[in-house]
Amino acid sequence: MFSKIKKVLQDFAQQISEAILYRTLSEKEIDEYCDNLFMQLIESDVAYDVAEKIVNEIKQQLMGKKIRRGDDAKNYIDTAVEKSLEEMLKGVGTFKLMNFVKSVLAKEKPVKIMFMGVNGVGKTTTIAKIAHILKTNGFKVVVAAADTFRAGAQEQLKKHAERIGVTFIGGRYGSDPAAIAFDAIVYAQKNNFDVVLIDTAGRMHVDIDLMNELRKVARVVKPHLKLLVLDALTGNDALEQLKGFEEAVGVDVVVLTKVDADANGGAALTTIIGVGKPIAYLGVGQGYNDLIEYDPAIVLKMLFR
Repeated sequence: MFSKIKKVLQDFAQQISEAILYRTLSEKEIDEYCDNLFMQLIESDVAYDVAEKIVNEIKQQLMGKKIRRGDDAKNYIDTAVEKSLEEMLKGVGTFKLMNFVKSVLAKEKPVKIMFMGVNGVGKTTTIAKIAHILKTNGFKVVVAAADTFRAGAQEQLKKHAERIGVTFIGGRYGSDPAAIAFDAIVYAQKNNFDVVLIDTAGRMHVDIDLMNELRKVARVVKPHLKLLVLDALTGNDALEQLKGFEEAVGVDVVVLTKVDADANGGAALTTIIGVGKPIAYLGVGQGYNDLIEYDPAIVLKMLFR
C-alpha cells in the first residue's frame, strides 16, 4: 500500500537532507525542492488542492532549518516531513462507532444508522462488516434492505446477514424504502434489538430522485447517524460525492473503502485529508474483519514504515 507516494516522500527527504547539511537553505531553494515534490505528488494521484496543502505544511517545517554537524540529516528531514503529514492527518476527525452506539443505548434503543453511498463503493459489504463488529461486541443487530432499486441488492445483503448471523428485513423491489426501514425499526423495538443498520439505494449522487428518496427515509427514520461510504480510490470524485450527499441529506461520519487497493497511495491520501468529516473506519480487504478504525498513526505507518 502507498508504495509510490512513500518513495516520493523518501526521495524528497534525501534531497533536502543533502542540500541542507551545514547550512540554512534559502526560501528560494526550499521553494524549488517543494515545487518538485508538488509535481511528484500530483503524478502519484494526489489531488491538486491536497498536494498544495501537504507541500505548504512541509515548507513551514523546513524554513530556517539547519542541520548541526554530526546529526543524521536524512533522519532529521524524514521527521520534519512525517510531522507535517501527522499534523494534517490528526486534523481529520476520528469516530468511535462502538462508543457512539453505547452512548445512544444509554438513553434509548434501537440505535438507527443509515448507510449511504453510490453503487460500487462497497456499501453493502461495509454494512456487513459493521454488523459483524457490532455482533462481536455483544449487540443484537437488524439489517434493513431499504435499497429497493438495484437488482440483487436485497439478496446480497440477506446473504451477508445469514453468514454473520444477524436478522434481515427486506421488501419487494420498487416498494417504499422508508416503509421497509420503518418496519425494521418497529421489529427491533418489539424484539429488544440494539441496532438497526439501514441500507439505501446507491444511484449517482447527482440523481434527484435518489436524494428525494434519501430525504424521505431520513425524515421517517430519524437516524441517530447518517454514514456515508466512499471509495478511497476515487480521490476527488469521492469528495464530490460527499459534497452532494452533505448538501442533500447531511453526513455525520464517513467510512473509506479499498484503501488497501491504492498502490500509489495518492487517491487514498487525497480522500483522507480532504474529506472534512470524522472517519470511522478504513476498509482494507473483503473479509468481515477487514475494517480498521481510522487512526492517523496507521496511515503514517503506511507512508513512512
